[in-house]
Amino acid sequence: MSPRWEFNPDIRTGHHCVHELSAHLVYVTKYRRNVFTEPMLERCERIMKEVCEKFDYEPAEFNGEDDHVHVLVHYPPKVALSTLVNSIKGVSARYLRQEYIAHVRTYLWEGHFWSRSYYAGSTGAANLATRTYIQSQDRPQI
Repeated sequence: MSPRWEFNPDIRTGHHCVHELSAHLVYVTKYRRNVFTEPMLERCERIMKEVCEKFDYEPAEFNGEDDHVHVLVHYPPKVALSTLVNSIKGVSARYLRQEYIAHVRTYLWEGHFWSRSYYAGSTGAANLATRTYIQSQDRPQI
């Protein structure tokens, strides 16, 4: 390693690049319904982490409230942000609807789980502030 290079765990390397790309993603439930319970949020976190690992994304933080979730994800430059968003959103919706079908049906219908819209923010040097904000979300109490 070059003597000019100090190790930084937030900076990742690829075959031909060095990068520090991360995005703060927010997914809102359809109609902003209060669907989530604590067990559902825990399962959603596991699902999203599995999707991230499968696609070579690195989940850094996760939290949520009754009607939305926040995810901080590090991703390689070869991935389009829209691809990242849609892969996490699609897989998580399918599993959550299947596994919590009776609960979800009381709040949502027509096969939807997430709203079509989402928030995606580049975190850059604001990683610490973004992590703190995500960690401060008020999780539902069952």
